[in-house]
Amino acid sequence: MHKKFGSLLLAIAAVLSSPQVQAQPVAAETPQTVLAAQIRIQGFTCDKALGATRDKKRSRPDRAVWVLKCSNATYRVTRAPDMAATVKALQ
Repeated sequence: MHKKFGSLLLAIAAVLSSPQVQAQPVAAETPQTVLAAQIRIQGFTCDKALGATRDKKRSRPDRAVWVLKCSNATYRVTRAPDMAATVKALQ
């Protein structure tokens, strides 16, 4: 019984250590990538997110306001918990 169990553990270890199973690095989740993904889901175009800056004057504790710069446009994105973002194209 122990030989079978040991063989099984070795087989599992071999599979888990193979290059195909090892985790691949994940792109960093930054404010610009999160905001760009959110506005794309809502139908706006953001070809490449270049940066995101928090608008401290317009933000509130329950409402974050960001300026998202994309390669094709700049947007003001207002996010509140459990709601779709409000997006306004700038310039």
